[in-house]
Amino acid sequence: MTSEQPANQVTYAQAGVDIEEGARAVDAIKQTVHSTYRPEVVGDIGGFGGLFSIAAAKGMEDPLLVSGTDGVGTKLKIAQLIGKHDTVGIDLVAMCANDILATGAEPLFFLDYIAVGKLDAKAVAEIVGGIGDGCRQAGCALIGGEMAEHPGVMDPDDYDLSGFCVGIVDRPKMLDPEQVGEGDVLVGLASSGLHSNGYSLARKVCLEGKTLEEVTAPVDELGGQGVAEALLAPTRIYVKPVRAVMDACPGAVRALAHITGGGITENLNRALHGSVDAVVEIGTWPVPPVVRYTCAAANLSEPEALKTFNMGLGLVLIVDPAQVDAVRAAAEAAGESTYVVGRIEAGSGIVRYENEGELL
Repeated sequence: MTSEQPANQVTYAQAGVDIEEGARAVDAIKQTVHSTYRPEVVGDIGGFGGLFSIAAAKGMEDPLLVSGTDGVGTKLKIAQLIGKHDTVGIDLVAMCANDILATGAEPLFFLDYIAVGKLDAKAVAEIVGGIGDGCRQAGCALIGGEMAEHPGVMDPDDYDLSGFCVGIVDRPKMLDPEQVGEGDVLVGLASSGLHSNGYSLARKVCLEGKTLEEVTAPVDELGGQGVAEALLAPTRIYVKPVRAVMDACPGAVRALAHITGGGITENLNRALHGSVDAVVEIGTWPVPPVVRYTCAAANLSEPEALKTFNMGLGLVLIVDPAQVDAVRAAAEAAGESTYVVGRIEAGSGIVRYENEGELL
């Protein structure tokens, strides 16, 4: 067996995959990963699979595992445009954790997948730093993931993210659209902006054809922020405040909707059964400046806006009318801004609007 290298040898590194940079990236993210750990985490990163104790199920009558997976979408292009990578990881966790929260579940652990054109340990550390921040906000542990380098498939500065979250809920305490009844009240929780949906449209009307200087220049309508910065505001994670409400007001929240792609129109109906409608009273909550700015740039009609963006409501709770004040007090004690935005009436499982024309 000779140690001499063949003259025509092509190494993995020469093909564009830098294993040593990958090792440096893993070292750079260890502290972030450890900061998310819960007592149920077994072992450490670096194994072939993440280990997590199911001790959280102890004492539950009928424990159910709840899973969700999602990505960040084309919002990543804005992060890449201005070289700011430390918040999109929060978006990734939010999209998954808020989804499983719709059952009332407690998120337990999270895994990420990062695909890059050319691995850069510093940029990956910034991305994972955001994922760690999101996991701490959601109370879940980051127990594993994958960094994949794709030379020849992705541009060197390009990357994409996806995530996977697992939570647990006791079936008797699960939020369920079947529990929703006539007279229940819609309580909206404020969003931080567009969150992670509608960005193909937002990028087209707000950024396309503009220079970096133009998209980072202060804009009065955005409170002095640049357009790109305003569009990068991370998605809010509602896990801890909503679970605090559920603990303080048992049974008060019947169901909830995470307002994502499809806007209020095509998400709130997912929290209904077929015999009721959600009647949303337009004008009962504030629309964030970046949402107004984007809708104006796109010249969106009100119906189109309501089925494209969250319009300022990141989450809508469907609440027992006798406990609305208690729910709002508990949510606001947990740092949320809440608005009574409508009610439940007899119907066929759709979202209807009152005060049309008052949104923008």
